[in-house]
Amino acid sequence: MNCDEVRPLIDASVDRELSAADERRVREHLSGCAQCQRDARAVQAMSKTVKSADYHRAPAGLGARIVAALPPGVAGHDTRAGETVEQPGRGRVHKTGWSAWPWPRFGGFSGFGGFGSGAGGRAAGFSWLAGALLVLCALGFAAALNLRRPATGGEFVNELVASHVRAQISGRDLDVISTDKHTVKPWFNGKIDYAPPVEDLAAEGFPLVGGRLDYVGRERVAVLVYHYRKHVIDLYVFPPGEAGPAAAAGSPPRISEGYALAHWQAGGMTWWAVTDAGPEALTGLRAALDARLGGA
Repeated sequence: MNCDEVRPLIDASVDRELSAADERRVREHLSGCAQCQRDARAVQAMSKTVKSADYHRAPAGLGARIVAALPPGVAGHDTRAGETVEQPGRGRVHKTGWSAWPWPRFGGFSGFGGFGSGAGGRAAGFSWLAGALLVLCALGFAAALNLRRPATGGEFVNELVASHVRAQISGRDLDVISTDKHTVKPWFNGKIDYAPPVEDLAAEGFPLVGGRLDYVGRERVAVLVYHYRKHVIDLYVFPPGEAGPAAAAGSPPRISEGYALAHWQAGGMTWWAVTDAGPEALTGLRAALDARLGGA
């Protein structure tokens, strides 16, 4: 490994997050490189400083001061927690806990303290809570859908290119090394919740060399690694419905930051291919893979 490959791994080495093989390679480089040794010592010193820093707890009276600084409650209700206050129709009331907060009023219901104001107030209160819970559930469901469907615009393309470059620079572009699809395909079992199709396309000029797991668009994704002459092609395999709709039939690969990218659907999966080779390499890979999957 050279300096450019080792420097991005120094932080992970100090935090003991590298695999045994990568740790050994980093140590071998550090043993003969004075500059990287200085970088490693600087990271170690920073890590020790952060771990030895004092933990400061909030002052005991901070919570009371924050509550006291809150604006007056709704409809003239005093919101000062921990105090006995005069409220119309209720006499002197000691305000504590949730009842000290200015909850909105709906009909006879005023916050959680209004549950005792009669059956009508309790019914209105429960109706308000049910509506709020439905809104929260809807927002949560929408957020979950957004997390499961990464954007396919420029940001997502940038993530793909960054993933491809990061794998090449770090030297960790392969988690499983094999030209046998019957070795690569089972390796993904239990690591992701779908089974990516795996084909060796050596006869078409794209030999399979292995695969890895990566994170793209907040999703763990299977990556199949092919060679084309002296170039590497990363083929990202997303389950159906992920990574957006397929590109139009026959659309050419795009170019981003000097890397060619192709996007299509086949075999019930969504495919993204990234390489530093020319766009014709991805066109050939797509044609070969589509022919193999179509035959299957």
